[in-house]
Amino acid sequence: MATIHDVAAYILKNLGPMSAMKLQKLVYYAQAWSLVWEDRPIFTARIEAWANGPVAPALYNKHRGEFRVPNWPDGKPEKLSVADSTTVDAIIKFYGDKSPQWLSDLTHMEDPWLRARRGVAPGAASKNEITVESMAEYYGSL
Repeated sequence: MATIHDVAAYILKNLGPMSAMKLQKLVYYAQAWSLVWEDRPIFTARIEAWANGPVAPALYNKHRGEFRVPNWPDGKPEKLSVADSTTVDAIIKFYGDKSPQWLSDLTHMEDPWLRARRGVAPGAASKNEITVESMAEYYGSL
């Protein structure tokens, strides 16, 4: 199985440098759609419902303080299976030209983030997990 770092490296290799927020959202959607299309997670890292949308702490801890992420030396894009790279390619094709704010706004309208944020004040910090079960259920229904 690929790691979240492999997925991040693959995205950056194919799209080039981007904001940390955009990278977080693209990795989130790679996980979401892998659950639907492949019936399995693409990585095992935790995703949390932060104020600005889904965030994977494993990535955040590496890019903390950086607005723009040029590459991801902690990952190996070639570790993605054919199925995984096909999934991420579809994510790049559909979401890749969207702005970070557009992606963040989209996640704020979707049930997995909303459910994980239930009871948390708008803009407040949260470490509540967006579960793979909630992602599979929601995106699988679309």
